[in-house]
Amino acid sequence: MDTLETRPPAEREAALLAALPAQIAHARNASPAFADILAGIDPATITSRAALAGLPVTRKHELLARQQALRAENVFGGFSTLGFGAAMPRVFSSPGPMYEPEGLRRDYWRMARALFAAGFRPGELVHNCFSYHFVPAGSMMESGAHALGCSVFAGGTGQTEQQVQAMAELKPAGYIGTPSFLKIIVEKAAEMNIALPSVTKALVSAEAFPPSLRDWLAERGIAGYQCYATADLGLIAYETEAREGLVLDEGVIVEIVRPGTGDPVAEGEVGELVVTTLNPDYPLVRFGTGDLSAVLPGTCPTGRSNTRIKGWMGRADQTTKVRGMFVHPAQVAEIARRFPEIIKARLVVSGEMANDRMALQVETAAPLAGLDQRISDMIRAVTKLRGTVELLSPGSLPNDGKVIEDARSYK
Repeated sequence: MDTLETRPPAEREAALLAALPAQIAHARNASPAFADILAGIDPATITSRAALAGLPVTRKHELLARQQALRAENVFGGFSTLGFGAAMPRVFSSPGPMYEPEGLRRDYWRMARALFAAGFRPGELVHNCFSYHFVPAGSMMESGAHALGCSVFAGGTGQTEQQVQAMAELKPAGYIGTPSFLKIIVEKAAEMNIALPSVTKALVSAEAFPPSLRDWLAERGIAGYQCYATADLGLIAYETEAREGLVLDEGVIVEIVRPGTGDPVAEGEVGELVVTTLNPDYPLVRFGTGDLSAVLPGTCPTGRSNTRIKGWMGRADQTTKVRGMFVHPAQVAEIARRFPEIIKARLVVSGEMANDRMALQVETAAPLAGLDQRISDMIRAVTKLRGTVELLSPGSLPNDGKVIEDARSYK
């Protein structure tokens, strides 16, 4: 652990908020995209989380749309503050395609903390099985390992038998990659009757890491830990030996908002992860990841004092087609916003194919006469579709981040 990870939470919060106005100003001045998105914003006033919550959320599909619109003149859609050349040694692509820059800073993606938390130490060899082509995952992990003082074998993906042979001969201390590929390698090694005793730890990401697989690896002498990162933002959170949620990285400001909005939810409530990064090269401000999570109370038993989240809990974009028309979470949020009596709302789409039914389930503490009809009229006005209304008592809806539930039968 470093001193940033164990500092008092109030000290961390003060440091992050103190850095925020300068980062907002830099994004506006150096990034054409944010010059547009943040037009009219005075960066000097963004000194609190409440002020930050007043800024617009930029979601992945909007970033892609800007990139596509400006493809001929700026492949990054105006979000990068760097141009091609020595300051940008690598460019990557994610599905879309979306293009991401990599800058020159040591541990550019901030992965070293996650590697250390997973047990990796200076002087070790790491077997990196994330892809090195197109996507940044391989480079993200390699640059973090180098910053930690480790050597890296660039295993990449596929070629399972060769991976086993390299592990047997090079004797790496651990593995980096997807958990499913590690399982394949371990099974292939057993099939080849080759022992891999040096591989005792793993940092995995990019897919689910269920407890059953974690335990399966542990039974074979491998302690696996997960981290949550994206190609846009780098490291967001990482698991520790306490195995109690994921600790937020020190270089990001994370909010959890109600899907379809930019409104922060109460602590512990499931919502969409929105991240502001302090990276000057790619200064994403209130970037909506599209992933659901929730804040865990308390701090990590390891002594790391940053906020913890539960990890990945699903996707926030629950857009659903009903009777040939798309219904978006933002529309549900708009309906709820029109009625101060509404505490929480969830649109449930049911029925069978070609016979869709919509019901807006609404938590309210004060169901006034006629409230259900007024909400029903608003459903029609906002979505152009008819829907019924179910009034529920506070706390009736599950805390799972769902704003739209597709409960239709597709048999």
